[in-house]
Amino acid sequence: MVDMNRVLKMHKAHTGVLDLKADISIKTPDDLSEAYTPGVAGLAKMIAEDEALKNVYTMSGKLIPIITDGSAVLGLGNIGPAAGLPIVEGKALIYKEFSGVNAIPMALNQVDVDEFVETIKTMAPSFAGIHLEDIAAPRVFEIEKRLNEELDIPVYHDDQTGTAVVVLAALINAAKVVNKPLKDLKVVINGMGAAGVATAKILLASGMKNLTLVDIHGVIRADDNDYNDYQRELATAVNQVDGQSLDDVIDNQDVFIGLSDANVLSKEQVTRMAQDAIVFALANPVPEILPEEAHEGGAAITATGSSQWANQVNNVLVFPGLFKGLLATDIKKVELSLQVKLAEGLAQMITTPTADHIVPRVFDDGVVDAVSNAVIAYAKA
Repeated sequence: MVDMNRVLKMHKAHTGVLDLKADISIKTPDDLSEAYTPGVAGLAKMIAEDEALKNVYTMSGKLIPIITDGSAVLGLGNIGPAAGLPIVEGKALIYKEFSGVNAIPMALNQVDVDEFVETIKTMAPSFAGIHLEDIAAPRVFEIEKRLNEELDIPVYHDDQTGTAVVVLAALINAAKVVNKPLKDLKVVINGMGAAGVATAKILLASGMKNLTLVDIHGVIRADDNDYNDYQRELATAVNQVDGQSLDDVIDNQDVFIGLSDANVLSKEQVTRMAQDAIVFALANPVPEILPEEAHEGGAAITATGSSQWANQVNNVLVFPGLFKGLLATDIKKVELSLQVKLAEGLAQMITTPTADHIVPRVFDDGVVDAVSNAVIAYAKA
């Protein structure tokens, strides 16, 4: 358990956990004239003639914002933009400490999609990429889509892409442990919000086809207006199965991926899954089923979103290395094909996967470099 007194003391001591540090010292009149006026006038003229030079001569070439409106904070829900600041500030700290990437926390008021997109577009010249965080679906799907279309810098939504990449990495190694071909696995994804949609997309992109998608209303179907356009579009690419609920479709599934709510999967349901079932119960703070209950039901491998158990699916494995790699290349889009390569890079870090070790741990040596090197290799391919 986290000691809240220590948390409060840590954050209060420095008014947060971040600061802005100078890369050079100003000790003489010459230093001042070169770092500021009149020297910067020459830089300004150069950038006016060639805007790309801003990424060479200003920190915009190494700076990203982590933007939230606090509408979908893990485990807390819609808590608003101000309350979302500790989360994005913490992630900015992780960027700096783990990969040296400069990130600043930013909270935007909850506004309609058009205003949100236009606000970010007006700020975009200051940054080398955009990290979206804790923005509710389906709004965030449209926000991310439009920003990717209208900006020439990478746009990354951690709740979608980060989760999806680690899930695929874990599944690649889990399939090896249970000796089943990855592409033949029958998978049910329970919870089709931002993370669920992204996970379905990356599994399809990896070559998997036997997917069943379930949400709060039941099995998602392309002709069901209870679901948004993004969910229905995915439904056209996956299995059209008989059954209305998770309970109806759980029989003989090789894999359960939960991105939903606590305690929605029972031990009895796990007993009806295929032999050597794989159960990823990723709801936080309480998983869809406790790992020990899943194992009692016959699961061979479990993973959660918590460090309390083995096999933590944690986005921290992805985003520091991802942007380290993006900032070292000219990649403008985090395409699905790149996401698959990132997952493969993470999976390959585990040379001999076991039931209790299918993904790297956050503090394992080489995690950031494995991801950033995958980005760089993708850029060169």
